[in-house]
Amino acid sequence: MDLATDYMGLSLRSPLVASASPASYTLDGVQRLADGGVAAIVLHSLFEEDLLEQAERHSALAEAGSESFAESLSYFPETAGADVEPRRYLKLVERSVAAVQVPVIASLNGASPGSWARYARQIQEAGAAGVELNLYSSPVGPATPGRWLEDAHLDVLGLVKAAVDVPVAVKMSPCYSSVAEMATRFIEAGADALVLFSRFVQPDIDPETLALVPGVGLSAPTEGRLPRTWVALLRPGARVPLALSTGTHSPEDLVKGLLAGADVVMSTSALLRHGPQYAAVLLDGLQAWMEGKGYDSVSQFRGLLAAPADGDARARERAGYVDALRAANAHQAGSW
Repeated sequence: MDLATDYMGLSLRSPLVASASPASYTLDGVQRLADGGVAAIVLHSLFEEDLLEQAERHSALAEAGSESFAESLSYFPETAGADVEPRRYLKLVERSVAAVQVPVIASLNGASPGSWARYARQIQEAGAAGVELNLYSSPVGPATPGRWLEDAHLDVLGLVKAAVDVPVAVKMSPCYSSVAEMATRFIEAGADALVLFSRFVQPDIDPETLALVPGVGLSAPTEGRLPRTWVALLRPGARVPLALSTGTHSPEDLVKGLLAGADVVMSTSALLRHGPQYAAVLLDGLQAWMEGKGYDSVSQFRGLLAAPADGDARARERAGYVDALRAANAHQAGSW
């Protein structure tokens, strides 16, 4: 049975990819993910803030008269403080690439244009097969125009693309005013793949301590509906691979993502909850489903339930919305 898949120019043995998470924070974690059966690994994110702190530290040292050296693949400055995380990340990329037989994709998390984006070149030199650009921002100020934010995200993509030769995927937010238009703009700006979607940090409230509780919880299977919907809607017009991220907890979820039109389906929460070996459960379930339906390869059914290429996506989505409400109302009326 052929599970082979192409994603952002990479040939993968299956469509299951480990997305950025704490599971890939160490070399041991990366090796366990590869041994578990995933086809590619997106390392945990390196944040714009880490790189800006490093740049500020280097600038302060230079002003103080410290010696400076040109950075290269084999030299990572042995300085303390803010330099630790960027240096550690490059070493993790380098060691992971040497240790596993699946593609290793680095992840940069940022939102604003700046020199930090050129760090992608060092990630490429460390051996990463690609870069996933996680454009995360939460503009809460009423004076921040949506178009300004969108243009800033496109500028970041342009800087990263100019710095590297490896493919660059954009991990999109589901909160743009027009997701489809932004997808098109990212593709036109050079994105080699789109990942749908990033998850926003949503702090909770502790009524006992009267404090905000930060953190990102594991996803639920129902969260897969939103990215699946947009993958299905974008698939006909997208000229690049699409990755579905969030809500993949079972073999059925994996199948649903592929039927919607995803080139790869990413998993984080399921692998964290059940361990890296759960990748084999997901893939075994996919193969069992394919055998039951008579499919010999993933390509035979990928996108089977995507929006028709010649259809009106807006009308289709509106019709689905109306049908869902009618079904819910009928069910509620019948329960009385």
